[in-house]
Amino acid sequence: MRRVVRPGRSTVAGDLHGDAVEIPSLDDGRALERAFAGTHAVLHLAGLAHAIPAPPEALYRAVNAAGTRRAATAAAAVGVRRFVLVSTIKVNGERTAGRPFESSDAPAPQDAYARSKLEAESALEQVASSTGMEWAVVRPPLVYGPGVRANFERLVRVVQHGWPLPLASIENRRTMVGVWNLADLLGRVLEHPGASGRVFLAGDDRPVSTPGLIRLIARALGRPARLLRCPVPWLEAAGRAAGRRELVARLVESLEVSTAAAAHELDWGPPVPVEQGVARTVHSMTAGNPA
Repeated sequence: MRRVVRPGRSTVAGDLHGDAVEIPSLDDGRALERAFAGTHAVLHLAGLAHAIPAPPEALYRAVNAAGTRRAATAAAAVGVRRFVLVSTIKVNGERTAGRPFESSDAPAPQDAYARSKLEAESALEQVASSTGMEWAVVRPPLVYGPGVRANFERLVRVVQHGWPLPLASIENRRTMVGVWNLADLLGRVLEHPGASGRVFLAGDDRPVSTPGLIRLIARALGRPARLLRCPVPWLEAAGRAAGRRELVARLVESLEVSTAAAAHELDWGPPVPVEQGVARTVHSMTAGNPA
């Protein structure tokens, strides 16, 4: 296994099995060709994700879309058999109502990041169709595991400190994917003959509600889940007033994902149940750091 990393990251990558090859950027097609030479498959995870303040859309497109096109072109030039792009469930949309997203659904990206990832998917398909290289796309929802940050980490810290949360009235359904399950699916997509030319959605074995996730975190910590009831419209109004509308939306809305395509085409199912994945993640975050 070979890892292609930014300068200064080879030591981190070298801690894992395999070699690390440094390239200056996705703009350097020759460096990409040298990095990919002699490999039969490429798993492309590089890209620009969300940042504060938000980058301009042109930068998202330059890194995510144009960068994917250059990487795919370089891979095809040196005879790579299959190129797998890790995209995002945000290509499907921001929320679900009544049924989960399917891989066959029409894309409905809502922001610059998601639009750039959809453009990256299209760029890969175009390069593959003109060169004969196989391609596949995997769209994960929120990925958690050791080292997770953002909202998942904040929830763990709140529960760890015993602070009450007014979230007991939320009845949403959100699919996440543990890093173990995502890695297992990506390994299957890299090798399985039925993966070529397909889009797959990643996810754990079942969705969880926001209060359900808090209860799983509390169980892993051996703490009570201190959940208070508050009407969801009140939470949404408070989010708008505080300028945190998007944060509250992620807490109260549903985003459910179906992995039926991976089950049917690849005979795949997530090997780590969500309860176990959340517990592993919490324990990795709190080991040696009691509240």
